[in-house]
Amino acid sequence: MSDIVFCKGGGCTAKLGAGVLSKVLEKLPRGEYDANLMVGYDSRDDAAVYKITEDIAVVQTLDFFPPMVEDPYTFGKIAAANALSDIYAMGADVITALNIVCFPEKMDMNILGRIMQGGAEKVIEAGGILAGGHSINDSDVKYGLSVNGIVSPKRILANNTAKQGDVLILTKKLGVGIVCTASRAGEASQDAMDEAVASMTALNKYASEICRKYNVNACTDVTGFGLMGHLHEMLSGRLSAHIISGSVPVIRRALDYADEFLLTAAAQRNRNFTEQYIEFNNIPFAVEEILFDPQTSGGLLISIGADEGEGLAEELRSAGMPASIIGEITAKDKNEIYVS
Repeated sequence: MSDIVFCKGGGCTAKLGAGVLSKVLEKLPRGEYDANLMVGYDSRDDAAVYKITEDIAVVQTLDFFPPMVEDPYTFGKIAAANALSDIYAMGADVITALNIVCFPEKMDMNILGRIMQGGAEKVIEAGGILAGGHSINDSDVKYGLSVNGIVSPKRILANNTAKQGDVLILTKKLGVGIVCTASRAGEASQDAMDEAVASMTALNKYASEICRKYNVNACTDVTGFGLMGHLHEMLSGRLSAHIISGSVPVIRRALDYADEFLLTAAAQRNRNFTEQYIEFNNIPFAVEEILFDPQTSGGLLISIGADEGEGLAEELRSAGMPASIIGEITAKDKNEIYVS
């Protein structure tokens, strides 16, 4: 055994803040324009999309992070589900995945085996093929996947194509970041942690497949920037939104832990970046924190016409998801996001 700590706090709370990342990305050289690159990093979307033919586009993403739970096998499942989610947020199907591994050589290699077992099982569930990967000796554990998918160029779900009058649907509960923080502090109940793990290990595959029956206008997955950050990206400076806080699905105990100030530094980075765009109307502090809470392997945030919204939400619920209509897209207003 080594003295290396397996779980120091990770998942999507380990992401760089949106503000810092934006400053770096805007300085990168653009290179020569390619009309076949349908989605790049300009829109801060979930994955890159490159058109191969009139009927096939390749979707490419990668995601990895340190452990946020103590069990290696569970961590592997969560990390894989999180990486695969970007493919589903684009409306695509998974085809191949590659492991990304950072692992200390002096740590028990059986731990690495369990991590990769969990990841492999999720790739299989996704219908993809685990085709290889890359590993390096590192001081801390990190794991994730690089994933390729395919989609029709006519069926891509971008994150910034919402329309005025759309309703917003969220497919998973918020609060996993706060619950994991409470767990590391020894304050989380087993029931709350079990609920968080079940949410984080659930693939967005099934929600994505249901969405394809409807005329979805925009979609993203809610991860490290929290609901408010990813909604800000969805509105893309063109639109505003009204969120009904009481309709947002939440892990119940997460509100209690937020009231006890069991918070993440990542949520505070999210607040610092996005609060300038938000008007809260008599919202309790704990609810605000839930809305800024970074989600690991969070749900899909779907923008769809009001005439189809309830039908989609009902079908998602019938499939076992805690999906709910949480608000609507409005014309651009003085403030970007209103929360009541």
